[in-house]
Amino acid sequence: MEQKNQIYSQKVIEFATVVAEACLFLERASEYSKVDFISKSTKIFSLLYLKTILLDDLDEESDGFLERFVTEEDYMYVKDQIAALLGMDDSFLEVFHPDMPYSDTPIAAFISENLADVYQELKDFAANFRIGEAEVMHSALILCVETFAEHWGQKLLNALKALHALRFDGINEEEDSGFDAKEYRKLNKSSFFDFQSDDD
Repeated sequence: MEQKNQIYSQKVIEFATVVAEACLFLERASEYSKVDFISKSTKIFSLLYLKTILLDDLDEESDGFLERFVTEEDYMYVKDQIAALLGMDDSFLEVFHPDMPYSDTPIAAFISENLADVYQELKDFAANFRIGEAEVMHSALILCVETFAEHWGQKLLNALKALHALRFDGINEEEDSGFDAKEYRKLNKSSFFDFQSDDD
């Protein structure tokens, strides 16, 4: 299939749309209550997994240079606001860690870290895809699907499993930790589809 036919196919557009919604949701996590964040997470990330797995027929390799847009500050902003929002419920036991077979004790993982890792891949895809050049868009799509198979798909499922347990088994009734988004640098609101509003 030609590059343009791939990148403008219905399933790719649907995938890109869900990516945009997921990025926006993670960037604005502190605007939600803990309960709402957990509830919305299980919905949007389940849909994200589905829309990504439906791209399994893209068997080409990424062949273009892709710029990285997510900075360490962006990553930490997303991670820290989720960690603050979830509090004690941020941690869970990791069963798919590569060191697990050699460990005598459970290995702790964090929803916030897994989702920040996913966010980094999604946002980089979104920013490259938004450039609008067919070759760059195609390479970004292929790379995003490749890295989904390699690592971020598993991280998404790990976070989803923990979020599912919180949604249906209950959360810790603790006070909000007081994350103040104003203390952090505001994220650059220009991302593809212009789905974010300008800073006030």
